Amino acid sequence: MKQKRSTFRHSPSLIGVQFFCLLSALSAQQPQFEFNDSHLHLTNYIQEGTDIHKFLEIMGTTTGRVAIFGIPLQQQWSFRVDAERGPTYYLNSDAPLYYYSFTDAWIATAYKALSPQQQSRLDPMITGFNPTDMYAADHIRRVLRTFPGVFTGIGEFTIHKEFVSAKVAGSVASLQDPALDRILDFAAEVGLVVIIHNDIDVPFAKEGSPPAYLNPMKVVLKRHSNATIIWAHTGVGRVVRPIKDHAAHLEEILRDPDFNHVCFDISWDEVAKYVAASPEATRITAGLIERYPDRFLFGTDAVAPTSQSDYLKVFNQYRPLWNSLSAATRDKVLKQNYERIFNDARHKVRTWESTHRPPQGTHTPPL
Repeated sequence: MKQKRSTFRHSPSLIGVQFFCLLSALSAQQPQFEFNDSHLHLTNYIQEGTDIHKFLEIMGTTTGRVAIFGIPLQQQWSFRVDAERGPTYYLNSDAPLYYYSFTDAWIATAYKALSPQQQSRLDPMITGFNPTDMYAADHIRRVLRTFPGVFTGIGEFTIHKEFVSAKVAGSVASLQDPALDRILDFAAEVGLVVIIHNDIDVPFAKEGSPPAYLNPMKVVLKRHSNATIIWAHTGVGRVVRPIKDHAAHLEEILRDPDFNHVCFDISWDEVAKYVAASPEATRITAGLIERYPDRFLFGTDAVAPTSQSDYLKVFNQYRPLWNSLSAATRDKVLKQNYERIFNDARHKVRTWESTHRPPQGTHTPPL
């Protein structure tokens, strides 16, 4: 076992070749899978989660590949606030949330316990960093060098999120923070996929007012045109509902060549609820996706699922949408866009790792 670790550390490019051989074999089997999942939390807000071997069973033959990550925030159990009732979700308590960096090591360790063929079905993401910290990019670099051959991207991480942002201990994340620029610059350098959660508006916004965070988000996206960015949930939140002109705002981004590096995921049951709310909502969404079929990815946003029926909830919620899309577009949203984006990122990240190995004799944590 020790010899295998040594070979891996000094020959990441060989591991990359092996991964791509496995990916080719997996692609040959892809037609049996119904979808790839671009958004899966293996752990929850108290850092408990589904055993990774159990999750592979849940994936079964329905899901081809999954981008997996933890949750970067830990809900504090404050006895002063909640007494003996330990909260398990951020809406269960008034106690604060804090950044929990160990989530990345937990995900990496779970991933490394799998066989190479099992690993080929998963794309772990780094998410245990504080986006207000100028050292956050250094955390990402450190994780890549400690766990070479594991991670494909960063995220889901959050800037503006209803009911969450105000609960996080320390500074509130901001689109204007240069720490965010450092993170996105480093992601572009390495080739990491970026999954970012940023609500398009504030909760309970005044009717007719422009979305508070749309233009600031566009400024950030345009400034980082070399990064591959997935805007999670199309900017929708639990109460930040799709505004009347939501599809039009998205289309402004999609048709502008300055944003060709930006895609949207339609993960989360809250988003599916809005899309399937009426035939009109489904028709508008389907029309937008048909016009830009390469720019949308399906994701579940499941959090530590315990059964396949639980895991497939969002996929099944979207049945009206799937039925409204052409076969070619549906296949892109459910499978091909994921494969294109994450395969490209895997290759770029493994290449970066092969040229940024710690110098011979440098102390690194045991793998």
